[in-house]
Amino acid sequence: MAKRMILMLVLMTGFIGVLGLIKVRQFQAMAAQFAAMQPSPEAVTTIVAQQEEWPATLSAIGTVAAVQGVTVAADLPGVVDRIAFESGRAVRKGDVLVELDTRQEQAQLAAAEAQLELATLTFERMRGLVEEDAVSRAEFDSAAAAHKQAEARIREIRATIERKTLRAPFAGVLGIREVNLGQYLAGGDPIVPLQSLNPIYVNFGVPQQDAALMRAGRRVRITVGDLGGAAFAGRISALDAVVDPTTRNVQVQATLANPGGPLRPGMFVQARVDLGASAPVIAVPVSAINYAPYGDSVFVVTDMKTPGGQSYRGVRQQVVKLGDARGDQIAVLSGITAGEEIVTSGVFKLRNGAAVQVNNTVQPGNSPAPQPEDR
Repeated sequence: MAKRMILMLVLMTGFIGVLGLIKVRQFQAMAAQFAAMQPSPEAVTTIVAQQEEWPATLSAIGTVAAVQGVTVAADLPGVVDRIAFESGRAVRKGDVLVELDTRQEQAQLAAAEAQLELATLTFERMRGLVEEDAVSRAEFDSAAAAHKQAEARIREIRATIERKTLRAPFAGVLGIREVNLGQYLAGGDPIVPLQSLNPIYVNFGVPQQDAALMRAGRRVRITVGDLGGAAFAGRISALDAVVDPTTRNVQVQATLANPGGPLRPGMFVQARVDLGASAPVIAVPVSAINYAPYGDSVFVVTDMKTPGGQSYRGVRQQVVKLGDARGDQIAVLSGITAGEEIVTSGVFKLRNGAAVQVNNTVQPGNSPAPQPEDR
């Protein structure tokens, strides 16, 4: 009986062992199948990278500044008697902007003119008498001095009246009026801003190591995103004599035409200086770049293999160094070579090694000089 029980136990143990081994093999096979499985490929568009020659340029963020810009202010205290301008209008040099009340000065001028007439008569009378030795030379000199003082007094009063007529110091465009009729103005109180807008300056900083490349006369291209990407051409007109100790930048000033005044002082613009030479670059659409804090990258399409040895079309993430942008394109200075197939859309959903399906029926913009339909 004991032998039979032992035999049954041995057989049962063997059966359980065989069953366990079979299950282990099944689980291993399932794990291998899961490991060999790939997610469905992502649909992307691609281009074949090509080398191009781009003009060497240097880009910087600039600020628009007026060639001449002031806030017209009261020279002398007084009450606003007449406003001869409208906010936002263009004016010429010498145009009257504001007249202050000059009634008191006009009365003083009338009194001074009467005093001059009396001084003139006295002077002429004394001149005749001194020639006849009827009066002393001292009395004649006193009359001559009184005549000159009367003339000077009139010139002083007329200058005061003229200073209370405020004129545009140069041609330009007015800002918003800051005074009203009847308002009392103290000396120095602002009246209206005045800016000369054509031509206009653009000031921008370049690193000190690039300062040697900046020379007066170099062409500068200015673009403004707020104006639909409108471009303006100008030339470098001046360089600062010192390096900013905080940023280690050198300030550069460009002068450009601004007909119609689309550029306004204070605007931020993109400045690109033409350095004259050209450099080889790999140009790809901007949409191909995966921007990240740790570095910019692109996805290169290549043949890959699964752990099980199956071939598929996948992507390899490649860190790149970027250069200037031009229209829809951006220059890649290093990281990829001509002839590699680069993903141009759908990069946000990719990862290193992901399977892809290329569909180039619709391609993203890739023009160096795009023409937007809605300007």
